[in-house]
Amino acid sequence: MELQAVKGTRDFYPEQMRVRNWLFSIWREVSECSGFEEYDACVLEHEDLYVRKAGDEITQQLYNFQDKSGRKLSLRPEMTPSLARMILQHHRALIFPVKWFSIPQCFRYERMTKGRRREHFQWNADIIGQPGEIAEAEILMLLINAMQKMGLNADDITIFINDRRILNAVLEQVGIPEPHHAEVLVILDKRDKISPEALAELLREQGIAAAAIPQLLELLECPDLKALKSRLGNPEPFAGLETLFGLLEASGHGDFLKFDVSIVRGLSYYTGPVFEMNSPDKSQRAICGGGRYDSLLSTYGGETIPAVGFGFGDVVVLDVLEAKGKQPQLDQRLDVMVIPFETDQAGTALQVASSLRKSGLRVDCNFSMRKMKKVLQQADDAGVKQAVLLFPQELEQGQVVVRNMAERSQQNVALADLQSGWLTSQ
Repeated sequence: MELQAVKGTRDFYPEQMRVRNWLFSIWREVSECSGFEEYDACVLEHEDLYVRKAGDEITQQLYNFQDKSGRKLSLRPEMTPSLARMILQHHRALIFPVKWFSIPQCFRYERMTKGRRREHFQWNADIIGQPGEIAEAEILMLLINAMQKMGLNADDITIFINDRRILNAVLEQVGIPEPHHAEVLVILDKRDKISPEALAELLREQGIAAAAIPQLLELLECPDLKALKSRLGNPEPFAGLETLFGLLEASGHGDFLKFDVSIVRGLSYYTGPVFEMNSPDKSQRAICGGGRYDSLLSTYGGETIPAVGFGFGDVVVLDVLEAKGKQPQLDQRLDVMVIPFETDQAGTALQVASSLRKSGLRVDCNFSMRKMKKVLQQADDAGVKQAVLLFPQELEQGQVVVRNMAERSQQNVALADLQSGWLTSQ
């Protein structure tokens, strides 16, 4: 029997699970504090929910199969199509805008590199039914709040932002017709993954004129929003991004934002601002990414409903925290360990533990019957605050010994007092 986890997947032992729960708790806390509600969907979806987006790389990365009834199904590679399906299913009953978040597990069969596995958990947050840049501002502030909760600030991370309307204007400037825009943008999203020669070859395969390719790549090197606006000579595609920068400045979060014309995002359904979060020098993989996708719901046969959101994976951000020495140090969270010293004390130990748990304490019993020094060391390693020692002589007198693990002090306490809430009053 193969004992290793399936290639590209992970097991979560208790120490890793503590970190995962810590990260999820931050995602939930900042989401709920910003008015987002949690939702979920089944990890199985109909395959055509994803393959409808022709040209997207994700369609080549599906874990897909036929079930016993011949239905073509897939493990979800991302959450946004499931969200779109759910919104369309009940859109007449919803009061827009809706602000929803989820923490799904997603699966993609792709080449593994640092920060990328074939499964990951992903924090998704979306605002549906809110036109204009206020929704983007709320989404970006939500991301910034989460990073600040993790101990990271504008010196540690930057949100690099662009706009699909600007990119479309760039493509038009060099003579690439609109029907080719979606395919070209998917190719341009590979710029940091392949050589310039390979990139040019992919563009030629799309029928892009050889003379247009160097012009396109030159424009995509323009570092400044105003300079690019001047080069294109058309202010209209830039208006939304300029408004968004103003909103983030007004909210006190402008330091986190930077225009970057190279940000494309590979999914074809984006229609407006697109963004990625990374270290200021882009030394890591993108921590998260997202943007506006007003046309996605209509591709599934529904109305055109404005929408903006992001996906934030658990893998890269933990690498970033480790690289910056800011990963959380989390012990097992126990308030009390009850320690019997004879096997016939097991019933008493369980009774004590039960009464303490009813008062809201996190309690474990240690039935190892090992030597005192080793058992106390085990309690210390588990982060226990108080140890309740069931010494035979004290028990005969209706007492237990309560040891304060931090102060290494102890005192006798009547068993009746302990069970009636003595520990919670200390």
